[in-house]
Amino acid sequence: MQEAIKPKLARLEELNSLLADPKVSADPRLVKLYAKERSALLPLASACHRLEALLGEMEKTRQMLDESALEAGLREMAQAELDRLTEARTALERELEDLLFVQDPEEAKSAIVEIRAGTGGAEASLFAADLYRMYTRYAARRSWRVEDLGLSPTEVGGFKEAVFGVEGEAVFRYLKFERGVHRVQRVPATEAGGRIHTSTVTVAVMPQAEEVEVEVDPKELRIDVFRSSGPGGQSVNTADSAVRITHVPTGLVVSCQDERSQLKNKAKAMKVLRARLLEARAQAQARERTEKRRAQIGTGDRSEKIRTYNFQDRRVTDHRINFTCHRLEEILDGNMDEIILPLIEAERQMRIKGGSP
Repeated sequence: MQEAIKPKLARLEELNSLLADPKVSADPRLVKLYAKERSALLPLASACHRLEALLGEMEKTRQMLDESALEAGLREMAQAELDRLTEARTALERELEDLLFVQDPEEAKSAIVEIRAGTGGAEASLFAADLYRMYTRYAARRSWRVEDLGLSPTEVGGFKEAVFGVEGEAVFRYLKFERGVHRVQRVPATEAGGRIHTSTVTVAVMPQAEEVEVEVDPKELRIDVFRSSGPGGQSVNTADSAVRITHVPTGLVVSCQDERSQLKNKAKAMKVLRARLLEARAQAQARERTEKRRAQIGTGDRSEKIRTYNFQDRRVTDHRINFTCHRLEEILDGNMDEIILPLIEAERQMRIKGGSP
């Protein structure tokens, strides 16, 4: 563990020097980026200092126990103190394991979620709306803020696509496990014969990117404006306020028409574009680092079937950790910790076992 700690503490010292550099302090974006990275390393440094002090206390207590002339009553007290310190050391070492091998800097970020109806037609779009409601309810329970970035409603009350940002503490840590294909099995309201249909919805979750993390050259962007429209072609407004941004080098296209202001729609579209570019870069790095992929719960790929929601049995099954419960309504109402917390713990164990940050 010491070998893994050294480069982290060295980076903290480097960040302290960078933040004291006048050239850096003159650039607010760099100050924000370095300060955020430094803040993420401070808990590790604090835990190291606490462990060092605790080991010193343990050594003094052992020396006291080694004194042959120590009275019986004092010996008993010293042994009790040593037992307490040993328990504290175990807890502190677990905390260090988490800080070294479990926590990923990306996990502290806010997230952007994209929900898309897959196979199943209208039923898939209705389930996309169910998932949108589930995530926004979960965000509310955790006091996170949700910002709609692009909603494409259908005439039946569902969503062809729903893109939204979720801002708060460690949002990506909790929502990243939602990436993949969600399958629903239920009888559609339009099904007269009562037959169960299977539909799918695809969910993507990306950490929100800071401007300084993903620098986008304006020359590489093609920006088109058009008139916003709702389902069925109904005009939302008569001004060309909707924005479509194309990142020419990658071919990524992002559209936003939620706001009446063209500038606001452009800002929202750029937020999604940066997140997608950051995600593409992370996936490329993950393909190069096979050990990091082995330390993930699932592949994080959009094509991976991760969960099934069976309405007839009120059953929710997560296929990655063989989790099953029969509280479908509660899960869809945003009570998701029952699934998410075991996923976090399973990944924690995998990362520690692999010894890879």
